[in-house]
Amino acid sequence: MSIPLSPPGNPSTAPSPPAARTSLNRATIVAVGFAVCLAQIGLAVPATLNGTFQTVLHPTGASQLDWISDCTLLPIAALELTFGVLGDLFGRKRLLVSGALLLMIGEIVSGTSTGVGQMYVGQFIAGLGSAALFPTTLAIIASGSHTHASRARMIALWAALLSTGNFIAPMLGGLTATYGSWRTAFWIIVILAAADAAFSYFFAADSRSPEGRSLDIPGQLTVGLALFALLYAVIEGPTAGWGSPVIIGSFVVAAVLLVAFVVIESRVPAPLLRMDLFRSRAFALASAVTVLGMFSFLGTAYSISIRMEVIQHQSAVRTAFAFILLSGLTIFLLPLTSFMMARYQPRWILGGGFLLMAVGQLLASDLAITQTSLPSLILPMGLVGVGFSFAVSSVTATVVNTVPSRLAGMAAATTSMVRDFGFAMGPALIGAIALSKAATKFHAALANDSSLSSIKAAAEGAGPIVTNSVPPSVPFSKAAPLAVKALDHGYSLGFLICGIAALVCCAVTVALLGGKEEQEAEIAMIEAESAIA
Repeated sequence: MSIPLSPPGNPSTAPSPPAARTSLNRATIVAVGFAVCLAQIGLAVPATLNGTFQTVLHPTGASQLDWISDCTLLPIAALELTFGVLGDLFGRKRLLVSGALLLMIGEIVSGTSTGVGQMYVGQFIAGLGSAALFPTTLAIIASGSHTHASRARMIALWAALLSTGNFIAPMLGGLTATYGSWRTAFWIIVILAAADAAFSYFFAADSRSPEGRSLDIPGQLTVGLALFALLYAVIEGPTAGWGSPVIIGSFVVAAVLLVAFVVIESRVPAPLLRMDLFRSRAFALASAVTVLGMFSFLGTAYSISIRMEVIQHQSAVRTAFAFILLSGLTIFLLPLTSFMMARYQPRWILGGGFLLMAVGQLLASDLAITQTSLPSLILPMGLVGVGFSFAVSSVTATVVNTVPSRLAGMAAATTSMVRDFGFAMGPALIGAIALSKAATKFHAALANDSSLSSIKAAAEGAGPIVTNSVPPSVPFSKAAPLAVKALDHGYSLGFLICGIAALVCCAVTVALLGGKEEQEAEIAMIEAESAIA
């Protein structure tokens, strides 16, 4: 069942007007840039405060740390398609304003948190705001740019401002946590969100593409519940046991619901996501490498955060240095990225970006846990950051440029969804694998050390993360060196997996992604099939 909704002022019985051919003015570009940068700051700040949350919010295990980030990412990944529909129907300016207000409310709840439960609620609400802002900002840019070249330039700017949010977030989190209160970071986002909502309300131009769009409730329910079940299984697997009925059941539920989503979207008259878009090889390949590539990137960001703050107990400011290398280079590389996107086929920019990411991640997997100097991070994290700068701009442009202009809103929502689904799976899957491997290594080391037999049960029950973080007065803190080695082994494996994923993306992109002529031919095919239908 899909519910046709008419834009305000249009009777429900009237046919939807075609998408207006709008152009971007400076105020709208500023509003879009402000919004996407702010949404990314709100998304990235919690990841820079893992060590602080471990101390002040007292999570009972590493999975609770994972859920702080994933409570933000879950609504983003699950609801971006729906917010894309709402923007097409009722106007994207409304979503710019309401998204900023939701982000503001969520950060107020987060900034007043006294425990992980309240933090979960705050981050979920903030995630709703970001879920509105990401696809809306990209759709405004895509619909307001009328040539491949202008769209590529604007998407490169959009991606650079998104990464600028990643650049600002660690500095904001690190400085406030080290020299003041971590809560200040959230209150600064509250002020910025209020300013963003006001600016968008008074100055941003509106746009919409209501033709053939409606609210698809069955599709939204199935995809949202499927993503939740999948994330739950991945995050809770190390704690509950991969063979436990709950975890197996969650994987089964996720698979069944994803199949149901595909069936529903193939049959409803106005789907959230048109399945025939995946007949375009460029669209399908770009969507796939977006998921895997963004998983690779955020898995790396998560691993370096846990390595520096939770394992090595370095300050949030020092951790911010690694995040600056990962995300702070994109805005400075914008001229080069725009130049390359205008002159070279996407496969070469994408492939080169993923290759640089892979080299950096493989170097990171070989870093000794005793190595705490910041210069040792420059080469591995810098390569990942440069590679990500090239990849995120070109993959977004590729997805949006492989569909007709009237489907720009759907394509924008789709690329945001697959990107953020990859982002959500990065910390979840890498955290699950690393913690499982670390726990196995830790238990084996305890069993082989007879001098620790008296504290073995307590250390095993606490796990390597907690054992490494308790004060020296706690008896099982004697097992901390073993916990550090086990965690080093687990998260080095995490970096290695991220590197392999990036290499796969590089190979697939270079070998299979076509050029602009092929993309234009596939757009014409989609238009022809739509005309026949």
